Amino acid sequence: MKARAAKRLARSVLSLSLLVVVGAGFSTISSASDAAEKSRSESKSKYVQVVVTPGESIWSIAAMVADHNQIASVVADIVEVNQLASADLSAGSKILVPIQ
Repeated sequence: MKARAAKRLARSVLSLSLLVVVGAGFSTISSASDAAEKSRSESKSKYVQVVVTPGESIWSIAAMVADHNQIASVVADIVEVNQLASADLSAGSKILVPIQ
């Protein structure tokens, strides 16, 4: 009889331990997704999406938002944040442009 009670107690402890581990896992996943969402929202607040019109270049777009002496750094920022292979843009492309 004591052996049966001991097995039941061991099973209960094991079950409770598994629930704690699973709960901790979900908590970690939740906090990681919250941090990623916060990072995305902060990133979006620094940029505005622009649709490139015919005749526009990355330099002309950068000139609209940058001080005259910072155009090159804004171009570099646009290339980096949009992961562009070059500074060439096509009309109709949607790009993120920094808000200055």
